[in-house]
Amino acid sequence: MVEALKKELVLRKGELEQDTVETIYFGGGTPSVLTSEEIQGIISVVFKNYKVTRDPEITLEANPDDLSEEKIKELSESPVNRLSIGIQSFFEEDLKLMNRAHSSKEAIKSLSIATQVFDNISIDLIYGIPQMTNDRWVANIDKALSFGIPHISSYALTVEPKTALANFIKKGVIADVDDRAAQEHFNILLDKMDVAGFESYEISNFGKPGYFSKNNTAYWQQKKYIGIGPSAHSFDGNQRGWNINNNPKYIKAITNNELPSEIEVLSKTDKYNEYVMTGLRTIWGVSLRRIREDFGKKYEEYLLQQAHKFVEEQLLFLDDDRLLTTKKARFLADGIAADLFMINL
Repeated sequence: MVEALKKELVLRKGELEQDTVETIYFGGGTPSVLTSEEIQGIISVVFKNYKVTRDPEITLEANPDDLSEEKIKELSESPVNRLSIGIQSFFEEDLKLMNRAHSSKEAIKSLSIATQVFDNISIDLIYGIPQMTNDRWVANIDKALSFGIPHISSYALTVEPKTALANFIKKGVIADVDDRAAQEHFNILLDKMDVAGFESYEISNFGKPGYFSKNNTAYWQQKKYIGIGPSAHSFDGNQRGWNINNNPKYIKAITNNELPSEIEVLSKTDKYNEYVMTGLRTIWGVSLRRIREDFGKKYEEYLLQQAHKFVEEQLLFLDDDRLLTTKKARFLADGIAADLFMINL
């Protein structure tokens, strides 16, 4: 698999020939199972075949149970300069309910060690978990902040079909996800992060000044990126691509110098809808000038017409050239964006 990843990087180097790589992200799955040598080998291929900025952000996702003291030390001596740790919760009952492999003790231990050798650390926290009280959610946030980390990504729990959690909910063993409780947790999160000096630069992402994730920001600002490996997605501004999600078939195709991917060419309306959706989720909002210049006056007029009722309800507001969500509407941003989508023109 590692050799296939390296070869795909070489096969696709022409796609970023005119661009400078600013961020390298090891994610999707459990890349922390890679050895330091394997990580270094993949990064070396990137540097050899792409134009890379002098100080790129290099992130590795890891679960607490994979981060032994020895592993963290190895990573700190590698080119990886940012850790994203899937803590999810500091409470044992939450972790068991979500069927996580790590324990609360492992979560705390991994962070305690990582903060000694890494400056740039992000953790994931989940809210809206059934039976999670506001007090427990506040305790989760406070515990995270006690480590002095500069970035937190936080998401509402989603129940995937055919999982143990979905089965428990169906049988009535535990309560279903409560959207009102999740929204309350989200509002608590916004207030706590603000007081702690974090900026909500995107609905689910909170960073201290200078610590916004370059990787996450690239997605929300619709920058070009290449995804390497099975199931990986790519975007070049005009089309999206995704690799086959079967490991043996992926490796076989790459070995035969074939790219096992599908491509979707985006229409003007697709691009408009995606820009509206991503823009409303961020502090940068939706630029009316960009709508005018990239899509035309009709799209701008349509956007303002659709947005009018949300402005009246103080869910959206205009700041010079930008359309943004108000604080009370942030949890609802995706639903609002859907109402601003262009269906036909």
